[in-house]
Amino acid sequence: MKLLAQYIKNQVDISDNDLHEFCNYFITVSVKKKDFLLKQGDICNFEGFITKGCFRLYTIDEKGNEHTLYFGIKNWWVTDLNSFLNKTPATFTIQALEDSTVLLINRENKNKSFEQIPAIEKMFRVMTQKSHVALEQRMIRNISTTADQRYIEFIRKYPQIAERLTNIQIASYLGISHEFLSKIRRKIVK
Repeated sequence: MKLLAQYIKNQVDISDNDLHEFCNYFITVSVKKKDFLLKQGDICNFEGFITKGCFRLYTIDEKGNEHTLYFGIKNWWVTDLNSFLNKTPATFTIQALEDSTVLLINRENKNKSFEQIPAIEKMFRVMTQKSHVALEQRMIRNISTTADQRYIEFIRKYPQIAERLTNIQIASYLGISHEFLSKIRRKIVK
């Protein structure tokens, strides 16, 4: 909980009482490597703050291909937001890529915190805006840059994540085959 409390203090001005109240809404869950926090089609009843490990949020299309939206590491949040907000079947699967620990808050407690603690509502609003901007920028990069450029940008921007992933996982994030990623990597090493 100390990691979550520090994260919140870095984002918003909040009283110790409000911070303590908000942190008490979370439960700690340990997830073993390769286990699932959420499976596509289930209802997502949580938002999670990662305190240890690495998660992958991905979807599987009708042909069985995996498409990774993002990876989450310590101090990042993870959820299927549409499923969480609208109680609809999850579009995404959330899988631990390492033994991981995550703090989970349910919908009821999150909404209660919004009503009782204005700083928390502000923090989530700002987080959502930043996330929206990041996804917009990623979409633009995906349609306006080459796979080589996207790979170089990924390893430059997220070196602490890239070193923990397989070629298949990175390729899924970049929207290319792992064979094509191997060609890119060989070309870059030369």
